Amino acid sequence: MKRPALKHFVVTLLATLTAGAVQADLTIGVSLPLTGPASGLGIPVNNGFKLWPQTIAGEKVNLIVLDDATDPTNGVKNARRLVTDDKVDLIIGSAATPVAVAMADVAAESGTVQLAMSPIPLPAGKDTWSFRMAHSSAVMAHAMVEHMKKQGVKTVGFLGYTDAYGETWLKDFTAKAEPAGIKLVATERFQRTDTSVTGQALKLVAANPDAMLVVASGSGAAMPHRALVERGYKGKIYQTHAAASRDLMRVGGKDVEGAFVVSGPATVAEQLPDGHPSKKEALKYVQGYEKLYGAGMRNQFAAHTYDALLVLEQAVPVALKKAKPGSKEFRAALRDAIESGGAVAASQGVLDYSPKDHWGFTNDSAVVMKVVNGDWKVEH
Repeated sequence: MKRPALKHFVVTLLATLTAGAVQADLTIGVSLPLTGPASGLGIPVNNGFKLWPQTIAGEKVNLIVLDDATDPTNGVKNARRLVTDDKVDLIIGSAATPVAVAMADVAAESGTVQLAMSPIPLPAGKDTWSFRMAHSSAVMAHAMVEHMKKQGVKTVGFLGYTDAYGETWLKDFTAKAEPAGIKLVATERFQRTDTSVTGQALKLVAANPDAMLVVASGSGAAMPHRALVERGYKGKIYQTHAAASRDLMRVGGKDVEGAFVVSGPATVAEQLPDGHPSKKEALKYVQGYEKLYGAGMRNQFAAHTYDALLVLEQAVPVALKKAKPGSKEFRAALRDAIESGGAVAASQGVLDYSPKDHWGFTNDSAVVMKVVNGDWKVEH
């Protein structure tokens, strides 16, 4: 089958007033799933760029946005084109975990910073150039397991993607759950492109665990959730941070009422206590995003884009003291500046990268939300 041509989107944040103007000083390449199964994540991430200013640290910003169609092969092609042809200063993407993992190799080979918009699991030493803007599944699993303990959950069934996102969640959840006395009693998997999980749901319902953990993303997280409910499951159902968008409620309807979903704090900005370190930036993100896209349209995927800006606003001025954009020296200086910049109170928690930690977020960055009357209510 002939692969359809990739769509190419170019967004220039600085309006060009004269023909033949020189290329913007700070060039950022972006690869996102604007189509395909993970488009429900990629489109909000792309929308988040509308909140960015025209300059960072006085440098004009040029964004080159490509669609990877949720395909790792496309993600690699995009990344190679961005670093080779467009000579970008950094790469942002992908929002689909398998695609972002594949892109990390290009980032490492070219010596280009990657800000991954998904929780990419990379072996130790393989993430020298890759930083995660999304929370790790371990951070989210910590909050989920603590909530399960309060709810008296002792047994759990797993229904998740058979890819890097699903397998990482299975590993990290199990590592947190077992010491807490929570046992995984049934495990079922499915593909992102599957339209039914009837067989898997029947097996899980037959196991009758206290709770189910669904590991899926965007609107695709509603299908397995509904399958469990439709097969008669009456226990608690938990969803991961990739499901923390209104698409879950839009598609799932009444079947997702009562669901527990882990998320970054930006999704429930107004419900955060006044002393919460993320409240200020979370409110700024929500107000800016919903002014552009409408009330209730906030989501944590666009919040990652907002937080990427906060990281760059701290790191770029430091890197500029050593080199100018467009050079390998600047790319290296940018990586060093992100690693050594110290804590950033972002909309999704406190980010504190170091040479040994390219995840950034700490265990207290996650919140657990409950779907109540078609809306989010933070659990305390």
